[in-house]
Amino acid sequence: MSLHLYDTATRTKTEFKPLVEGKVSIYACGPTVQKPPHLGHVRKEVNFDVLRRWLEHAGHEVTFVANITDIDDKILALSAETGEPWWALGYRVEGQFHEAIRALGVRPPTYEPKATGHIPEMVELIAELIDAGHAYAADDGSGDVYFDVASWPAYGSLSGMRADEMASDEEADLRGKRDPRDFALWKGTKPGEPATASWPAPWGRGRPGWHIECSAMAGKYLGPEFDIHGGGLDLRFPHHENELAQSTAAGDGYARYWVHNGLVTVGDQKMSKSLGNFVLARDLLARYEPLVVRYALGAAHYRSSLAIGESSFAEAEAALDRIRSFQQRVARTLGFEGMLVAAELPE
Repeated sequence: MSLHLYDTATRTKTEFKPLVEGKVSIYACGPTVQKPPHLGHVRKEVNFDVLRRWLEHAGHEVTFVANITDIDDKILALSAETGEPWWALGYRVEGQFHEAIRALGVRPPTYEPKATGHIPEMVELIAELIDAGHAYAADDGSGDVYFDVASWPAYGSLSGMRADEMASDEEADLRGKRDPRDFALWKGTKPGEPATASWPAPWGRGRPGWHIECSAMAGKYLGPEFDIHGGGLDLRFPHHENELAQSTAAGDGYARYWVHNGLVTVGDQKMSKSLGNFVLARDLLARYEPLVVRYALGAAHYRSSLAIGESSFAEAEAALDRIRSFQQRVARTLGFEGMLVAAELPE
């Protein structure tokens, strides 16, 4: 059975052919464990769970890696605001994320690495980029390290953005940067940050930037080149653009196909924590059967925007009722009544 995917990098729908016949390697960006997951987060989980299951059904052995970002600016800011230690906050929210996707029948990844567990790999990758002339340590004593965007002419190829369209990376301070587009690979410790949120590095104590973690972990678990990199469409720029630049600048082939699912929208805006227009997954799972929520999230084409409302779940309930009624009629007709399990969450 053939599978065609829309590859964001080439902007074409193309036949998927794995790097190794019969085996498929996938890296899908996981959550930043700052606040409980909303519907936009779990839509991505459902979409890639469907892709993974189809590939396995087609006879492929799938290695599926999804990371956990358990240290970043937002986690530290919320920790400072609430008084809850940053690591305790991350652990608690990670549990809420796992609870939600388990309820939706999403299978756990083959490997689920955490950012804080892979600092040595990130430091090593950053050193390689500095040695290759694609990164630099700030000369202001901050301990920051940046990727030099101007040193990599292919930058922008994934998103199709031109240099004059690119704003400064919001994940990085302007301090010590040679170019506003340069993005942080390593963030030197700032005054007031907890000592537990920093690690030793040749450039001074600090913590990794958001983008470097995925390059380091994808390389560790899937090798220098792998089949599919996935995530929500909002990650295409700057996150995935930056991943691609730093990994290829380090000499890796990285992802052969880039697959992005569409966003969950409220009105004409994407659902997001920053806009405050999100619906928490746990709230919907308390109101509706989990299979109804999964069906509603998976009903639209994976690349399309999904406008969620009360009617979405009513339509999902009605569709599932029709499927279950059909199953029951078939079971009665074939004499298998009582032996066939009606439509339920996948195992």
